[in-house]
Amino acid sequence: MSVQAESVSVASIRASDLVDFKENPKEIRKLIENALSLTRKKLPYKFGGTSPKSGGMDCSGTVQYTLASAGVSSVPRMSHTIFDWAKKTGKLHQLSGIYSLEHSAFENLKPGDLLFWEGTYTTAERDPPISHVMIYLGRLKKDGQHVIYGASSGRRYRGKKIHGVSVFDFKLPSKDSKAKFVAYGPVPGL
Repeated sequence: MSVQAESVSVASIRASDLVDFKENPKEIRKLIENALSLTRKKLPYKFGGTSPKSGGMDCSGTVQYTLASAGVSSVPRMSHTIFDWAKKTGKLHQLSGIYSLEHSAFENLKPGDLLFWEGTYTTAERDPPISHVMIYLGRLKKDGQHVIYGASSGRRYRGKKIHGVSVFDFKLPSKDSKAKFVAYGPVPGL
């Protein structure tokens, strides 16, 4: 599926827009800065894309590329294999039936954490059925809202529909949604 340049719609912020950015460990600051630099390249969402050179990236390609650029090695390629990789550390927080970011289940959420969903699209017999991965950036100084980073075609930032490698509002799916937020946790080796 080719994407024309005029269909690219992305958003970006500065690291200094995030609450307590400078208090994060050096590795997390580097990860966030690398992520935000990619949001300024106006890269479209491209299923199967793994680097800016491929003309766009999908969610797992974006996360894999960003983690590698921050010095993390051996990052798996697919969202469900990234989930398995993160789960092996024993530090993944798996959730079920939670629909608010203010829930106590998110008390350990930190900038740089990986975020996982299932049901964002139909997966072919994946176990687990993880279909989407992004990176948590933190809260904005301006209004305290949670923001995330990755690639998507349809998520939003401040009401604007996004198609590309971007910053997004972090909103959990509703109870009625096919999509479910299922886990978060730190990047192995970071």
